[in-house]
Amino acid sequence: MSEGTFCLVLHSHLPWLPHHGSWPVGEEWLYQAWAHSYLPMVELLERFAAEGRRDVLTLGVTPVLAAQLDDPYSIRAFHDWLGHWQLRAQHASTLWRGDPVLRELAAAEHRTAVRAAEELGTRWRHGFSPVLRSLVDNSTIELLGGPLAHPFQPLLDPRVREFALNAGLADTALRLGSRPEGIWAPECGYAPGMENDYAAAGVRRFMVDGPSLRGRTWAARPVGDSDVVAFGRDLEVTYRVWSPKAGYPGHAAYRDFHTWAHEVGLKASRVTGKTVEPPDKAPYDPSLAADTLGLHVKDFVDTVVTRLRSLKAQHGREALVVAAYDTELFGHWWHEGPAWLEGVLRALPEAGVRVTTLKGALEAGHIGEPIDLPASSWGSGKDWRVWDGEQVKDMVAANAALQERLLDLVAGLATTARDTVADQAVAEAMLALESDWAFMVTKDSAADYARRRAAVHTERFDALADLLRRGDRARAEELAAAYRADDGPFGHLDARALKHD
Repeated sequence: MSEGTFCLVLHSHLPWLPHHGSWPVGEEWLYQAWAHSYLPMVELLERFAAEGRRDVLTLGVTPVLAAQLDDPYSIRAFHDWLGHWQLRAQHASTLWRGDPVLRELAAAEHRTAVRAAEELGTRWRHGFSPVLRSLVDNSTIELLGGPLAHPFQPLLDPRVREFALNAGLADTALRLGSRPEGIWAPECGYAPGMENDYAAAGVRRFMVDGPSLRGRTWAARPVGDSDVVAFGRDLEVTYRVWSPKAGYPGHAAYRDFHTWAHEVGLKASRVTGKTVEPPDKAPYDPSLAADTLGLHVKDFVDTVVTRLRSLKAQHGREALVVAAYDTELFGHWWHEGPAWLEGVLRALPEAGVRVTTLKGALEAGHIGEPIDLPASSWGSGKDWRVWDGEQVKDMVAANAALQERLLDLVAGLATTARDTVADQAVAEAMLALESDWAFMVTKDSAADYARRRAAVHTERFDALADLLRRGDRARAEELAAAYRADDGPFGHLDARALKHD
């Protein structure tokens, strides 16, 4: 007898980073996530695929992240980064040769770096999309798409929102051969009526945060009068991992994300304690972490089973639990995360829980009564304040004005042939509207970098638009080519698609 259904949903996203700085924010961010999250996640999924497992999890991949992981420049630069990782580990082995624990840590780092370079040079040599496509085609995962460059959709002009969504879905179809039926809406942002936009674009399901469904997350819900359904995060289960105060990643035995051995550029400490200063933290001990990991796998499985039984008792039917996270949490932020995920995905079926995808949950009958969703997000307060609050009101105004100029530009375009200058101008506008910039400013996380990125892309749009208005075609094409060398994630982007009659 089944205890119920569990869906793991992972959202994979980074803003466009190539050619826009390196350390501490910039390309380094991409390469760390690639090495510690994306490579291990693919290895995990390929193990399940080799075992014949299907519908293991639902994976969201934003078009702007896929573009980076397919980009030849990024692949070459990541290869160099992996070489430096090997050199750092070799240096650490020499430096720490008198300490058996640290010496083995350095050796393990070197082995991981070598294996990553081998994977990049073989399985990943043509980028992420061929690897991902095999997992989609054999139904190991369900893929979620999304708007082109991860904008906060509720703050977009409806015409820009329609363009960004359709262009994003088309980008995924171009890379993977099929158009996703589901999306992870950026930041789980929702405004009333957006389900109609989704229906028009062929989107049949999307993610929101649990409070958007007023906590009624035990089944998918049709939204309004549409056939589009919303799935909500079950926060009681999700926060066993996600909570900054009590989540698993903060356990004393796990590798500390924030503490570096700066002489070698490796993380050699465990959390030890929340109030312990970095110099006083104990060395990382993989065996201690592994013991703790086993306990946390069991705790999570017990939590899911208890939650499913409770929901069934309340509602008289088998229930659904959706746990949803950023992919980058696993491996990049939480070193032991990929191993924990694999343990959970193996242990849940043994505990009588059906593990499947969002599509699989619908096929299993987990659909409830229609609901009208409020304006919402998964950010602080579960509203829009992170993206339209006082700290970013100037950015909100700038983005609104940018969209007006963008629509004015495309209104004057001819429809007979593509205009590569206009295409690049639209690409720059899309990058300026990424939701990450306002998030980083509101959270005061590399806020100066975020403001600079939004401003740079806006300035590039304006420079190209001004040249087009003045009829300086030669200079416009020269400048567009220069910008494209830095900001070329969407070669298929056609500005004419934004033109409305």
